[in-house]
Amino acid sequence: MISRHVTWNRVIRTALPAEAETVAALHRRARATYYPDGLPDDGIDWPAAWRSAVERPDGQVLCAVEQGRIVALASFRTPEGAPADRVKLFQFHVDPDHWRAGLGTALHEACVEHWRADGRSTAVLDVHVDNRRAQAFYARQGWVPDPEHPPAEGDHHLFLRLPVRGE
Repeated sequence: MISRHVTWNRVIRTALPAEAETVAALHRRARATYYPDGLPDDGIDWPAAWRSAVERPDGQVLCAVEQGRIVALASFRTPEGAPADRVKLFQFHVDPDHWRAGLGTALHEACVEHWRADGRSTAVLDVHVDNRRAQAFYARQGWVPDPEHPPAEGDHHLFLRLPVRGE
């Protein structure tokens, strides 16, 4: 498990339950950028959901911290019913004020390092169809369409996969 990954003036570490409000606020800011009609009210108590994600014994939430402030985050775990060598990236967000500063790439590298250390062979994720910025980012990191989950008509998400083992 990665507890700390230091790069320049940036620390990538495990998020803490006490940071759930901060993480939820960053999540909201990032999500708001890819909803053209405004962020929908989904009725989810996001601070509670993030606190639960951080506290899950079978999951991990990493955050990138610069100058004492959380500026990016990633949440992942084995999805229900999936083989143990598969990991799903459930959430991956960079504060919009910090886009194009290398944070996403550094956090993604820390995730992949963690997955390899855990013996994972494949990572999967789904990304909102309107989130073109994220789709381009994932493509640059090596993610490709998941052949096991082709897009369905009317679906609002694309399903991607990444081979994790460095072969």
